[in-house]
Amino acid sequence: MKVSFSDIENAFEFVSSADPDTNYAVLNLETGVIYYKSDMTDEEDFPDEVEESEDYVWIPHKCDFDLGKDLVFRFVEQSVPEHFKTIAGYFKHKGAYTHFKSLLQSIGKLEAWRRFEEDQTRQALKEWCEENEIEIDS
Repeated sequence: MKVSFSDIENAFEFVSSADPDTNYAVLNLETGVIYYKSDMTDEEDFPDEVEESEDYVWIPHKCDFDLGKDLVFRFVEQSVPEHFKTIAGYFKHKGAYTHFKSLLQSIGKLEAWRRFEEDQTRQALKEWCEENEIEIDS
């Protein structure tokens, strides 16, 4: 059964929109249906048998893919290596992403960062689908 990649992306965004272990989504491998659950709401449609059944796979959180600080430094090394030391300093304090994005805005690289982050996220999701033998419909 093929699953829409945009449905996988939407579920991934839902799971990643909060701290880990707050929002959940599972894909039924037999039907292709994705079920959603959040610790902030009551979801009655979430399947009870998720834990015991091999028919379900949990949609990952962005933290599962090293798409945080490691991704920032990969981008910096490729696109703005001259700012590596400054950006590394940001990540020793709170508000690192805000400072990082402000710097990118000031040097005209914010859109390049957004494209890079989006491409890397999609690639990680596609690899996850492959590893979990999920046939996607682009």
